[in-house]
Amino acid sequence: MDEIEPLTPLDESWARALCVVAHPDDLEFGAAAAIARWTAHGKTIGYVMVTSGEAGIDALPPDESRRVREAEQIESARIVGVDTVEFLGFPDGVLEYGLELRAAIAREVRRFKPDIVITGNFRDTWGGVSLNQADHIAVGRAVLDAVRDAGNRWIFADQLTDGLDPWSGVRAVWASGSPEARHAVDTTETFAAGVASLAAHQAYIDGLGWEDFDPAEFLEGMARIAGTRLGTPMAAAFEVYSLGWGV
Repeated sequence: MDEIEPLTPLDESWARALCVVAHPDDLEFGAAAAIARWTAHGKTIGYVMVTSGEAGIDALPPDESRRVREAEQIESARIVGVDTVEFLGFPDGVLEYGLELRAAIAREVRRFKPDIVITGNFRDTWGGVSLNQADHIAVGRAVLDAVRDAGNRWIFADQLTDGLDPWSGVRAVWASGSPEARHAVDTTETFAAGVASLAAHQAYIDGLGWEDFDPAEFLEGMARIAGTRLGTPMAAAFEVYSLGWGV
């Protein structure tokens, strides 16, 4: 039988993190319990949604879906202790990697000044099980470049007005749910908050037609697998992209 590869505990010696993902609900499918842990420990975390997920509910026109999904995301964030949620207004479903997306994310990094930036899996697949979604891939790639752009005053220099300065303090980008994850954090005590955070996206879940979907059951499967590899009952796994030299 193949030996289970252990996960390394994440470095939690930071104070501020900015989560940048494509859609409302992206963080709740695995990372929210970790976020609840960190806010409970006094860390400051902000959310940035590149789109409002307006193309995500087939039965609702985009303008109505936008209102519903933004409201669900704000409530979902509140449940795990996050009170800053920004929506960048890019069109859902047709995101493209490029300068416009990099600039928008770099601006948010410069504003928030995080130590860590968290995004979702942007590998081509979910571990070979199914293809990843194009928006996730575009945003994750843009995040990696934007955190470096944010520290260079000569890139997107037009942003540097009204007291906004370059920010080179991001130590790493963490990608939640990546099939290449090698790090994790114990979420045993905050697992229930993560479940409640996902359940807050009820209109979206209903819109997908998942009549028998159980947020606790879905999240527990992933959390217990990661926990086994970390040595805890529950865990959330992340792929770590360090921005330092030689590490």
